[in-house]
Amino acid sequence: MKLKDNATSQQFNYPTIKLSNQTFVPKVLVFCCNWCSYAGADLAGVSRLQMNPNFRIIRTMCSGRVDPEFIIEAFKNGIDGVLVAGCHPGDCHYISGNYKTLRRYHMLRHMLNQFGIEEGRFKLEWVSAGEGGKFQKVVNEFIEQITQLGPLVRF
Repeated sequence: MKLKDNATSQQFNYPTIKLSNQTFVPKVLVFCCNWCSYAGADLAGVSRLQMNPNFRIIRTMCSGRVDPEFIIEAFKNGIDGVLVAGCHPGDCHYISGNYKTLRRYHMLRHMLNQFGIEEGRFKLEWVSAGEGGKFQKVVNEFIEQITQLGPLVRF
């Protein structure tokens, strides 16, 4: 596969795990708030920071809008890891949306554990619009963590 500037996909050391005769490529979903985290993701992109491509972003107006049902449904439909990224506490454009997200995160983390989903598969992170480097680092580390956990076992 050819990439821009004559780079090939083999030049990037993306984490994968070999499972018998198959290679595990994690599927990660990232919920980003419109005002901070999505802008941070955009900054990482326009700055041409290298990120593992095994994630998809869903933009929401606020991290407080991410219903726990969305996360449960994602795991149910084959996603290996879910990252919720929002504004830093106190910087929410909707006043208290990220505090709502924090409360839901702690409740949902406990509930997912009860379902047999490892704690490392769900993460909450605060990323502002000017933190493209932080977005890149968080996403790459999260994907590597999911790769180390392996595929989500479905019953």
